[in-house]
Amino acid sequence: MTSERYTHGHHESVLRGHRWRTVENSAAYLLADLAPGQALLDVGCGPGTITVGLAALVAPGEVVGLDRSPEVVAEARAAAGAAGAPAVRFAEGDVSRLDFPDGAFDVVHAHQLLQHLADPVAALVEMRRVCRPGGLVAARDADYGAMTWYPRLPELDRWREIYEALARGNGGEPDAGRVLHAWARRAGFTSVEATASAWLFQREEDRAYWGGQWAERVVHSSFSAQALERGLADRAGIEAIAAAWRRWAEDPDGWFTVLHGEVRARP
Repeated sequence: MTSERYTHGHHESVLRGHRWRTVENSAAYLLADLAPGQALLDVGCGPGTITVGLAALVAPGEVVGLDRSPEVVAEARAAAGAAGAPAVRFAEGDVSRLDFPDGAFDVVHAHQLLQHLADPVAALVEMRRVCRPGGLVAARDADYGAMTWYPRLPELDRWREIYEALARGNGGEPDAGRVLHAWARRAGFTSVEATASAWLFQREEDRAYWGGQWAERVVHSSFSAQALERGLADRAGIEAIAAAWRRWAEDPDGWFTVLHGEVRARP
């Protein structure tokens, strides 16, 4: 069992951000590889919004969503029921020890998971194990160092510095997007295809969502608790970062991009 600490935690502001994710905005690179009847495993599924979308594309194939948090798994089950996705099964699970036989799935997917792991290569080895020969392992992760925004507010520069320090202190790699393909090769995949895509937050409603949830997260989620605990910021500094997120969201010229690395790997 790995000993990573999940940097974001599971505050409502964090889960609200996770619920925004869909197949269309977070897994488009995978769509051409999906077909009805495939068995699919979604590792680190969070509240299940991507999982439910994937299930609709591979129905009537079996879809399993795994997450380490029992509270998040319960929410995912409820969301799947509300969406009328009875073919989806959600369960607690750890990517380092997947409780499935070799070759159980046609597609094994992970979104924003590997960046939080102390040994992402070992996780990819385990994902490869449960993927059938000729199947597909797909992963997508953000690259914090490649995020860009306008206007350049010094408090947001500080936000990134603190986040990257926290993530690395928790055993993760916040710039995972740029090394996914290298990790996949180290995990023994014979075919590795790397791509990239980005989220853009520029329209008023998008700025309100992105800036608003981050303003709340830096104050109320594990971000502030860990930053204070490790001496990376004081309470005034945390409040200044939150205020900068709100100013950015209210600026009609505001622009924020999140670059993601993607990998499609075959055993």
